[in-house]
Amino acid sequence: MELPFAESWKIKMVEPIRKSTREERVKWLKEAHYNVFQLASEHVYIDLITDSGTGSMSDRQWAALMLGDESYAGASSFFNLKNKITEITGFEYVIPTHQGRAAENVLFSHLVKPGDIVPGNSHFDTTKGHIESRKAVALDCTIDEAKDTQLEIPFKGNVSPEKLEKALAENQHNIPFIIITITNNTAGGQPVSMENMNAVRKIADKYNKPVLFDSARFAENAYFIKTREKGYENKTIKAICLEMFALADGMTMSAKKDGIVNMGGFIATRLKDWYEGAKAFCIPFEGYLTYGGMNGRDMNALAVGLDENTEFDNLETRIKQVEYLAKRLDEFGIPYQRPAGGHAIFVDAAKVLTHVPKEEFPAQTLTVELYLEAGIRGCEIGYLLADRDPVTRENRFGGLDLLRLAIPRRVYTDNHIDVIAVALKNVFDRRESITRGVKIVWEAALMRHFTVQLERLG
Repeated sequence: MELPFAESWKIKMVEPIRKSTREERVKWLKEAHYNVFQLASEHVYIDLITDSGTGSMSDRQWAALMLGDESYAGASSFFNLKNKITEITGFEYVIPTHQGRAAENVLFSHLVKPGDIVPGNSHFDTTKGHIESRKAVALDCTIDEAKDTQLEIPFKGNVSPEKLEKALAENQHNIPFIIITITNNTAGGQPVSMENMNAVRKIADKYNKPVLFDSARFAENAYFIKTREKGYENKTIKAICLEMFALADGMTMSAKKDGIVNMGGFIATRLKDWYEGAKAFCIPFEGYLTYGGMNGRDMNALAVGLDENTEFDNLETRIKQVEYLAKRLDEFGIPYQRPAGGHAIFVDAAKVLTHVPKEEFPAQTLTVELYLEAGIRGCEIGYLLADRDPVTRENRFGGLDLLRLAIPRRVYTDNHIDVIAVALKNVFDRRESITRGVKIVWEAALMRHFTVQLERLG
């Protein structure tokens, strides 16, 4: 008999979590203006709002913390991190930052100018925000198949070569670089194939444009290349990573995901002019070049995390848990972005809450209902996150409207996953009775979903 799959780690420490009553959750959610970002963490039973900075570090990472060098300049911890990043990516120049959006802020301050157009595959909210705040345009060139949540194809996060070629042909002189997000979070945690990266590189070379990878989940993307793309099944994750990054000129990284640390990020590049330009913004925005926004101890932990999480067993354990949740939702007939992504399940709210009009934000409504049902906090990746068009100020309803259930790394057991699945089933079973959603009563001009205030309708 074949042995069942089991985790590639064992538990050394636990943290108590508290269940709550529905009456408590009704009160807390109303006080939070129906925005789950505004909830206190102790009011959450199972927290799936993000996998960013919420994973459990390994014993080696905790040990590395104790050896952190906190020297202001030239700390050994920086060189530990730099050498590991160069080993995995091949990039020579490294600038640490306190997280991924800080890396974007530093690099985009050098690269993005008013009137620029930055094509890519479904820019995530901070990426889009950093582009649009500079009076530039984030142009989505994702393949059309990504919009069909029930379609099963292996690399749904791909850039459309046809859309990219058209963008470059029409706007060549206004495009500073091309961005590829690996994995494509906004499209449902979907991977990008090596074949597609090669196609983008050829188009970039044709128009003499650099390529930047948004690399928060690059290791998970490499896992999918190994398991889904012909010719890579016998290659190591680290070998696949080197091949991927050879097709880029630089990267930004929120290391809180695949680096499995609580805080940290970096810029890495092979282009000296990018490095020199970014340096001028790192020092005033983040700090000196050999710590950026990070402590020495956190750089040490990140170096270990990057090494550990570019190994197959570590990634397989994490991705199998996401697949397990997908299988449970399949049992209940709950629609999600298929196939299951690397870090999360993205429930198709428009297909679940069919009576809630798009103007009342179905995915945010489903987020509210899941929290009320069981104290589970998810995250809307949809019409709220899309913000308003910067020119017309109209809500952008053209994309997907999804409830993301992001699974923190090495934190929850499959028993927790079962609770999540059944809680969502309970909401799904009463979906016909949910006919009204929420409306906005206050919003920020940019990246509104973090602080938006809502009112429940009906």
